[in-house]
Amino acid sequence: MPDSPSPTVTTAKPAKVTKKVRKTVPQMNICITASYNNTLMTATDPNGNVLATSSAGACGFKGSRKSTPYAATVTAEKLVDKIQAYGVQKAKVFVKGVGTGREQSVRALQAAGLDLEAIFDVTPVPHNGCRKKKSRRI
Repeated sequence: MPDSPSPTVTTAKPAKVTKKVRKTVPQMNICITASYNNTLMTATDPNGNVLATSSAGACGFKGSRKSTPYAATVTAEKLVDKIQAYGVQKAKVFVKGVGTGREQSVRALQAAGLDLEAIFDVTPVPHNGCRKKKSRRI
């Protein structure tokens, strides 16, 4: 018998697949940022941990179409699809910004079947504004 090493057969064990456990969040905060160029929506739990996000750019809109009310509606529908897995029943909505998608995004959330507890306008307002430009001396 020759002194050749016997072939060892190693079987790879299948990797353990851990299923991600989705927690149920009955109440959520939805933050809407409606700028002149885009509409961003973020769903958080009451502690502020982000659960889902959506934006008009992520929904496939490009350029000036991102700032339209229709893009805000599509963004809201996509966000509601993402948060359905969390079993949300009630939501508080915080709207920030001056874009055209402000009202349409809130209406789309209501139309999707979310029970909106409250709607807050958290747009920052300057109390005194920036310092004025110095007067020109000629």
